[in-house]
Amino acid sequence: MSRDFRKLLFEVSEALVTDELSALKFLSLEHVPRRKLEAIQEPKAFFEVLQEKDMIGVGNLSLLKELLYRIGRIDLLTAHLGSSREEMERELQLPGRAQVSAYRQLLYGIAEDLTPEDVRSVKFLLQKQLPKNKLQENASMLQVFLEMEINGIIKEDNLTMLKDILQGFRADLKKKIDAYEEKRKENYSREEVRYPVSVSAHPEEQRAEGEAPHPHGKIYKMKNNPHGYCLILNNHIFKNPRYNREGTLKDGEAVKEVFKWLQFETVEYMDLEGKKLKDTVKEYSKKDHRNMDCFVCFILSHGEKDKIKGVDDVCVNIEDLVSCFTGTNCPSLAGKPKVFIIQACQGSLGHPSVTVEPDSSGHLEVDATPSTSIPDKADILIGMATVEDYLSFRSRRTGSVYIQSLCEKMKLLCPLGVDFTAILTEVNNEVAGKELEGCKQMPKITSTLLKQLIFEIPQRKVDN
Repeated sequence: MSRDFRKLLFEVSEALVTDELSALKFLSLEHVPRRKLEAIQEPKAFFEVLQEKDMIGVGNLSLLKELLYRIGRIDLLTAHLGSSREEMERELQLPGRAQVSAYRQLLYGIAEDLTPEDVRSVKFLLQKQLPKNKLQENASMLQVFLEMEINGIIKEDNLTMLKDILQGFRADLKKKIDAYEEKRKENYSREEVRYPVSVSAHPEEQRAEGEAPHPHGKIYKMKNNPHGYCLILNNHIFKNPRYNREGTLKDGEAVKEVFKWLQFETVEYMDLEGKKLKDTVKEYSKKDHRNMDCFVCFILSHGEKDKIKGVDDVCVNIEDLVSCFTGTNCPSLAGKPKVFIIQACQGSLGHPSVTVEPDSSGHLEVDATPSTSIPDKADILIGMATVEDYLSFRSRRTGSVYIQSLCEKMKLLCPLGVDFTAILTEVNNEVAGKELEGCKQMPKITSTLLKQLIFEIPQRKVDN
């Protein structure tokens, strides 16, 4: 690293005060895990973490510039980075340039606009929702927002309670939230799958003449060979060896066996860092799927709330991965089923057993419960290994309970022409009935499929 760059970071660090560091940490929550940010007590350590994650570096100053702009340190922007308020405003208006999410910008802006009296009012109105020790006089509004997020009171797609609180004494800020929600809704609607208006759009089935309709209604066409890609993202060896996921190779083998049998082009990628995981999913969304019927993606890793972890502990939003396959982002799969199966805790709990481990990497805390935000797009099915307050277990010897059960049920029920959602329901029932070292696991299905998904099978039967 160049000496000039180190000097730049040192001088910027020396100019920042405690409240500004707190603001930088809050605005960076989409880029750096909360646990890591909590440990940071000085600006230099904050910038070191951003460097470790390749968020800033020599010739890569866009995030640093944006952060300083967001917290109003235009003097540092001008003196050390050769930029200005006007230049940043122009830059951040360009699509895709802002690295701080609109949600973080909104909350930070509200926190800045609230008077000390307003903050006291917010704390008073939250007394039943948050512990008293989180609402003390010295707790900043950003700290309160963070506690609200941890406790599931607010999140990117649900700010109802915050609006209700502000309506009474700061209706102007409530209107800011309304505007944010309206813009978010507009962005969503632009991404909706758009089907042709012809009467043949989404036909019941592209059948040969005279072929009888399926007795249980509409089904997706599954006539190509291969039917599609089965992409497996399997994280086994982590940079911190404590978090290695023993047994996951068994899961990968089981998935490959079943989906090769079902005539999918099966591809497995091992040990991906967070960025590479996201890039790989995006790469497959850009492929030509016109001669394929379906897309299947298995993600086997550690996780946090709404996120999957790379082997470098960098988190990727599940919604960002799924959104790569909207009709807009992947038009060759519009109207075709997209299946995502995710084996990972969405909360984190240490477990004393040496043979059965939870797929997580920390200690249980409130923000670890899952409330996965799946884009409400058509033709998408998500199978999650776990739901709220439950863990996802993996045997070091035989693989994960969820994936192994799914593969066995598919071998048994696909030859009978059973719909895939019904198979997942059978898996839910089986997994929920198991006693796992005194704990329970409850998988979850989220679906916007418009038809039944029935996998065509070849004549040869897979070995049991």
